Amino acid sequence: MARPSQLYLLSYNSVQALGWFVALLRLLPCLAPPSSVHSSYAVAGDLTWAILETIHAAIGLVHTSPLLAFLQWGGRTHFVLAVVRQIPEVGRTANFCFVQSSPSVFITFMAWSISESNFFMVQVIRYSHYALTTLKVCPPWLTYLRYTAFIPLYPIGVGPGEMWTMYQALPFVKERKLYSGFFGKFSMSYHSFLVAVLAVYPFLWMKLYLHVFKQRRSKLGKSGGAKKRA
Repeated sequence: MARPSQLYLLSYNSVQALGWFVALLRLLPCLAPPSSVHSSYAVAGDLTWAILETIHAAIGLVHTSPLLAFLQWGGRTHFVLAVVRQIPEVGRTANFCFVQSSPSVFITFMAWSISESNFFMVQVIRYSHYALTTLKVCPPWLTYLRYTAFIPLYPIGVGPGEMWTMYQALPFVKERKLYSGFFGKFSMSYHSFLVAVLAVYPFLWMKLYLHVFKQRRSKLGKSGGAKKRA
């Protein structure tokens, strides 16, 4: 008989996998012109509920670092709520492009909706893998996909996705003195904070990326060893 924690994780992972699968289906039509990519922001929704990932790690429900889970939740929530949602325009182009309709936002959410690295917690492949693993019926091909799809998709989501969008938003952050009330308490501006975030982003990304590669070798190595013994 399954334990309550297993039933909870099965339900949680199944709901997340289904939700992001629906988001992915809604994103696909944006690839074909003349569809606008503005719906990439609309289908992403509010990511604040992902704080549950940190709680799961903190109480030992999953074997993940609570600090890393919190940092990833904070980074993604900041990107969506503080940047994308609060700064509608990216810059002046021939048709006055909007952040919500910019290719960088679309790239970010498309990459998020296809595959998750070890720390990007809310996507189709990862949650499907977790749900089926809880049932102990996860097929080998899904395990392989879980620890392989991140290789091209993680850099796409971070580089031309998140970082480029934040860079586009910098002039508007400075002009509007966004969040000046809060950051003024610390004798700094949100613009300076965002510049600092962009400066450390590549280093944090590489650390996480290499960590997922290490986990990939561990997981797929064990699978390979089991097959040889069989």
